[in-house]
Amino acid sequence: MSIPNFASASPMSKKSTATIRVSPILNLDEAEPCTAQSHIKSLPPDSSVDGEVWVVRTFTSLQSKLRGARSLLRRKGQSPISGTGRHIVLDRARRALLHDPQTGYPYIDNSIRSSKYTLWTFIPRQIWYQFSKLANAYFLCVSILQMIPGLSTTGSYTTIVPLLIFVSISMAKELWEDLRRHRLDKVENFSTARILGEAIGVPPSTAVGMLSSEASSWKSILWKDIRVGNIIRLQRNEPVPADLVLLHVEGSQEVAFVETMALDGETNLKSKVSLPLLSQCDSVAQIVSRSLEIFVEEPNLDLYSFNGNMTALGETLPLTNEHVMYRGSVLRNTSEAFGIVVYSGEDCKIRMNATKNPRIKAPALQAEVNKVVILIVLFVITLAISLTISYQIMKPKEKRAFYIASASISGFPIFISFVILLNTMIPLSLYVSLEIVKLCQVFFMTSDLQMYDENSKTPMEARTSTINEELGQVSYIFSDKTGTLTNNSMLFRRMSVAGLTFAHHPNMQRLEWSKQSQEKLPTYAATPSIMQIPFVNSTSARDSGSVEYTTGDLLQYSQDYPDLPLAKAYKAFLLSIALCHTCMPEIKPDGTVEFQATSPDELALLEAAKELGYLLTNRQAGTLTIKTSSGGAFNIEEYQILHVLEFTSDRKRMSVIVRMPDGRVSLFCKGADSTIKGLLRLSELAVQKGQDVARRAHARQSIEAENYVKRRSTYDARKALSGHSSFGNPRSSIPGLRTVDTQDSSTKWLADEEMEILASPVEAEFPLRFSYQLPHRLQPSPPIAQGSPESGTLSFKGIPIDDVKLFENCFQHINDFATDGLRTLLYSNRYISENEYDSWSRIYREASASLENRQEKMEVATNLIERKLELLGATAIEDKLQDGVPSAIERFRRANIKLWMLTGDKRETAINIGRSCNMIQDFSEIMILDHELPDDLAQQIHPQTWKITHVGVAHSVVVVDGQTLSMIEADDMLHASFIELAVLVDSVVCCRASPSQKASLVRSIRHRVEGAITLAIGDGSNDIAMIQEAHVGIGITGREGLQAARTSDYSIAQFRFLVRLLLVHGRWNYIRTCKYTLGTFWKETLFYFTQALYQRYNGYTGTSLYESWSLSMFNTLFTSLPVIFMGIFEQDLKPQTLLAVPELYNLGPRNRGFSLTIYLHWVAMALAEAIAVFFLMLGLYGQATFTTDNGLFSMGALAFTACVVIIVTKMQYWELQNKTVACAVAMLLSIGGWFLWNVILGATYSHNTIYDVKGGLVARWGRSPLWWLCLLLIVISVWTFELMVKMAKVAWRPSDVDEFQQLEKDKACWERIKLAARDDAMYRGTDAEIRTGSEEDAKREREVLELLARPRAMDGEPEGLRRRHSAHDGAEEVIELDELDTHTGRSAVTALSM
Repeated sequence: MSIPNFASASPMSKKSTATIRVSPILNLDEAEPCTAQSHIKSLPPDSSVDGEVWVVRTFTSLQSKLRGARSLLRRKGQSPISGTGRHIVLDRARRALLHDPQTGYPYIDNSIRSSKYTLWTFIPRQIWYQFSKLANAYFLCVSILQMIPGLSTTGSYTTIVPLLIFVSISMAKELWEDLRRHRLDKVENFSTARILGEAIGVPPSTAVGMLSSEASSWKSILWKDIRVGNIIRLQRNEPVPADLVLLHVEGSQEVAFVETMALDGETNLKSKVSLPLLSQCDSVAQIVSRSLEIFVEEPNLDLYSFNGNMTALGETLPLTNEHVMYRGSVLRNTSEAFGIVVYSGEDCKIRMNATKNPRIKAPALQAEVNKVVILIVLFVITLAISLTISYQIMKPKEKRAFYIASASISGFPIFISFVILLNTMIPLSLYVSLEIVKLCQVFFMTSDLQMYDENSKTPMEARTSTINEELGQVSYIFSDKTGTLTNNSMLFRRMSVAGLTFAHHPNMQRLEWSKQSQEKLPTYAATPSIMQIPFVNSTSARDSGSVEYTTGDLLQYSQDYPDLPLAKAYKAFLLSIALCHTCMPEIKPDGTVEFQATSPDELALLEAAKELGYLLTNRQAGTLTIKTSSGGAFNIEEYQILHVLEFTSDRKRMSVIVRMPDGRVSLFCKGADSTIKGLLRLSELAVQKGQDVARRAHARQSIEAENYVKRRSTYDARKALSGHSSFGNPRSSIPGLRTVDTQDSSTKWLADEEMEILASPVEAEFPLRFSYQLPHRLQPSPPIAQGSPESGTLSFKGIPIDDVKLFENCFQHINDFATDGLRTLLYSNRYISENEYDSWSRIYREASASLENRQEKMEVATNLIERKLELLGATAIEDKLQDGVPSAIERFRRANIKLWMLTGDKRETAINIGRSCNMIQDFSEIMILDHELPDDLAQQIHPQTWKITHVGVAHSVVVVDGQTLSMIEADDMLHASFIELAVLVDSVVCCRASPSQKASLVRSIRHRVEGAITLAIGDGSNDIAMIQEAHVGIGITGREGLQAARTSDYSIAQFRFLVRLLLVHGRWNYIRTCKYTLGTFWKETLFYFTQALYQRYNGYTGTSLYESWSLSMFNTLFTSLPVIFMGIFEQDLKPQTLLAVPELYNLGPRNRGFSLTIYLHWVAMALAEAIAVFFLMLGLYGQATFTTDNGLFSMGALAFTACVVIIVTKMQYWELQNKTVACAVAMLLSIGGWFLWNVILGATYSHNTIYDVKGGLVARWGRSPLWWLCLLLIVISVWTFELMVKMAKVAWRPSDVDEFQQLEKDKACWERIKLAARDDAMYRGTDAEIRTGSEEDAKREREVLELLARPRAMDGEPEGLRRRHSAHDGAEEVIELDELDTHTGRSAVTALSM
């Protein structure tokens, strides 16, 4: 049989031929390697070819060795590509390992590795990483020079030994973190599966009927030992260990359902079936006994397509995605399934989409530190050159000294000695101390109970500490949808029947009202399962003042008047919900019915139908049994399922053809409104009415967008007139609007926050997201119907009587539902005559059996029957968000962080969730990029880019699907244009994205947007690639397991915890790391520059001002704790302030904590203070004539002591905002330790001709009042200088941090800050607060005005130190109350005061 060529189907394949005979049994003991060498050895002995054989043999051996070396140095890769795909033949006689004849190597085993290093790659990769830190590379060079004899005055090994110790500590930390990943990989690789065992060797007559019944026929095997060709046995809820072609499913349905969340993020179950060729087999034993051949394509990345075929008994049928179960899937709702392995290990699609060699993540701040290190190296070299030149100038004077007159030293050794003397201006312990700081930061993050999830008992976990500061620099968040933003819980909310909309409330009562007292619930006469609460529609009903009916009203009406048109339409609508699905009912022992659904949408719909009286009780191969309830009576009806036309992303609909109990054939169809409109009987009218509704919605959105732009323009004009810069101006798609410095006054911020609420539209007060917020004020509504349920006279008004009104109302309802973020479906049906059905059925069967263009022919056949439909109604389902997601996204928006949603779900679902979580506003302009549109992609991208940059868009969102993204990535110019557009817009939604595409998007932003720090967050295996690619990877320990969490840098239980992780801990970590680094460089410059100044007074001989042992202990014992404690305990602002004002987060993304400019400022301070220390010491003490001891050691001790005191007080008092007991501990240990060191040194030191140490502090200079007086004068002088600089900075250029530090001290403002920091999504308020909301708002506004008009009394400050407020300042503050936060129209004071 010829092997089909799959080269065109696989982008990775190459043209060649290969035939592989694959056995379903693997016996490792009998395996014989089939290599190219074995083929060569089998050649006939022919001397004419001996040379050629030797060349081939040598080349093959060398190739094998190189291949083995590569596999050791890198992770195990995929199998070599043979070209035509894999040919798998069920051969019971084979026991050897399977080989690719093109390469001569076996197919890889099933083991996987997600860790960064192997045993062979750890040391070389870590050495490269450690010495990519320029400070380490610098010390390596210095240590080499130091070990050259005769060059160093400080010893030969004083640098290399500490350097090796510090580097080893850092490498050990990386090793420990990666060992955890290895252990997690081991758990997966050592999981067990069952493969068909030795029983396959018995004669077929005895094997049939034996394999499925005897456990001895199956043997357990570790996942890592599974090979291509093994037959795997799966049971319910077991994960799929490798990529399998489905052979057999136990059960009457012959359908296996798998959950693929770990692959594509989709929540719906996928149905998998075996080919009809195998359906006649009762067991896997019968399948094995047949002659079966499988052809599959080479391994590739595409999760959404599969090419292959299967041949049995001379008949060949194609294999598609519905016949394959991929690794990462879980078998659900199926008792047992059997499959044959076609791809294993790294060849599996989930591993093909994974990042094979995850990069070693290094913080972006390290690049800035490297710049500073280069600058310090240049400074040291320049200083050493200057000192060397000075020595050469002073050298003639040495001839006068007879004892060194004959000594001759060239300039280069002198230069090197000065370099070695000053090399510690870059502290050797910089990175090791920083690791200590970061480990303590991790401890504080993991100990934060505000990020502990009570429901799952899951704390925040950190798997690395290297990139802590990048949590405070994030500019882009790439988020998965399912399990990250949503709970994967669908709730039926609304439906539209006969042109009327009805709210469904049982779920709301059960889920949202369960925590409130029962007396709060209004009472209505209703059936036990229905809560009839009149509910105001969020858009049309609210605006018009009309009242929305409930499903309870409709149910009661249909029971009272079953023969009226509305009741009939209602019953037909519910029947369509109960029939048009693929769910399986399961009757529990207690008699209750639970549904096993392939999609949570279908589950929510069936649960709603059950609550409304239509219960699915049984589903057989060709029948559905429905139990209906009407007026207390129960009826059971059986419907024959003739055909199921399944949903696909292209069709955007699903249909079932059933034979009704009365014998008629009916088609029920559900799908997207854009698709169903064109299939209706009056399709032209339906399309026209849909366009009219869309036109009105677009006009409303245009008005909202125009008002938004006007508010932004007004705000900018007032900002320019007032001279104030925007405090929290968010990113915008409007040209000319740029984020500026955050230097507003606290009054300005209060005014902006106040107006943010005052200027908001009414709709914003009550967003229709029932999952996280109920209406605040439920006012009494007029009667929704005449009569009452008790009297039996309930009747509805305004029922549409023609198709025009029906279409208009229903499509308006659909638009309203979608605006509220609900997922919508249209239902329709038609009756089919027997003749039409018979003729169509023949066409459909022929299309299904076609081997060529089968999919296209089936599409044509379905279009023939899905036409001239009658509209039944519409449903609206809420995809329940996780707690706090909308408020979290709003805070990220205010923090100037862009959010991208990358999901495997379809486009409509992604857009609906985007609306629900506030990524997409009502007035947002949605730009959909689609390769199927008439315009090419360049024509879609360029006009949108021009419009944003030249015209301006209020709020823009780009939506792109995976296939379109693949085409974009294939063209470099198109890709660059897409990234340019994506950076300009406010949000990006990428649907149907594969894991590799997610990672590619993250990589593109990381490389193309300068200075952008990316964060990826997800909870499934499909998110691992982007988590590893991003600067910061966050895993959600959610429903999809721990696959993402275990490979992430940090893990949390809920998306809302990301707010505190970034805005609080991330910002703190960034500030702490920056201050630690600046403080370290500052103290080294201060201390060692005094050494350089002293060289003038010792003839530039390199003599040290400080005693050598004290000098070596400077960083370790006396000044390490102050900077380390600053890096651990600093909190420049309180967490409540950071949560209440997310705009303060901008400090990190803008690199305002550490930069070359900031470093130069600190260095200038250090140089000025070093000059003051040295010359005050020299002038007041060193040149004094009335002191008993002003020798070198006493002068050095004075300068040393002054430096220690200045460093400790600056780090723990002047620069530290969060002053705690730890400050006193650090000061006591550092200063007290220095004096204790002098006591011990003076008692133990032997005679030294240069430094007279013996008894120095106790007996000599420690008893001199002049010494202590000089120390006091030096320290006070430097303190005065520090204070003057800080006062000038606060007075002339106050920062936002300075303003809010003052604001925190004001008692009234602090109370409002604490209220604003509250998570609004978790707080509902009492009924009294709800009823008096308006009055309270007005009262708080008056209080704020009074607050702004008076001086602020700070805690612990006398009246004389209260903050100044001039009349001019007060006038400005009042005027600024009208200035808006133009992105939302809200104001911050009311946010604080609510």
